Amino acid sequence: MVYRLVVLTGLLLTGIAGYAQDPQDAEKKKKNWKPDIPGSILVELGINLKTGLVPAEFDKGLWGSRTINFYYQYPIRLFKSPFSINPAIGLSLERWKFVNDYTLPSQPLADGTYPLIPAASLYPGSINRSQLVNNYVEAPIELRYDTTPEDIARSFSVAFGARFGVLYDSFTKIDYSENGENKSIKEKQWHGMAPTRWSLYGRVGLGGFSIFAYFNMSPMWQTGKGPSGTDMTSATIGISVNGF
Repeated sequence: MVYRLVVLTGLLLTGIAGYAQDPQDAEKKKKNWKPDIPGSILVELGINLKTGLVPAEFDKGLWGSRTINFYYQYPIRLFKSPFSINPAIGLSLERWKFVNDYTLPSQPLADGTYPLIPAASLYPGSINRSQLVNNYVEAPIELRYDTTPEDIARSFSVAFGARFGVLYDSFTKIDYSENGENKSIKEKQWHGMAPTRWSLYGRVGLGGFSIFAYFNMSPMWQTGKGPSGTDMTSATIGISVNGF
């Protein structure tokens, strides 16, 4: 669903740009494969890190705990300087893999917290994989410096910014085997997750490729609802590809 939405958005923007251009621009475009889209599509792939007051049972895997971001970014250059402001809108799809095969229960404890418990206590058979997935609609904004703003595709850049996100989907997923049959259970609910988050981030790169780091400043769970009542935060580091 998400990938279809990204493709549909790209096609729509391409169509709008093609409709608005004059005949001379259309003729020039025939000689150039690159669509004349205002702004750019930013795709990011990163590894999630746990920070802050982390529950002892939150034992994540490295490669299985990852995030992929899709943002539409529109640069606003500040006069003729090498600086620009870049607002964006998009999706952040975040997942955590528990290597100890723990999960979150359907109901909180009497104190309102959602403890991490062995998935085997809820599902029969052998646990193959346990995941927690949180998906956000987000609005990042950054201040960016380019060494050659007239040719961003070949420019060295440094950016610092913040983003605000709203949680629109959250679920746990358990893959297990029972009597020789592979099964998968997905439980869609909030599990006490914070409905919003905000982050600080930085990015450095060359042309359309860069390295980024996001630091989520707000806790993952609502106050007093996380495992053991802790206020865990998180971070993500990875690579970005910007289609100018």
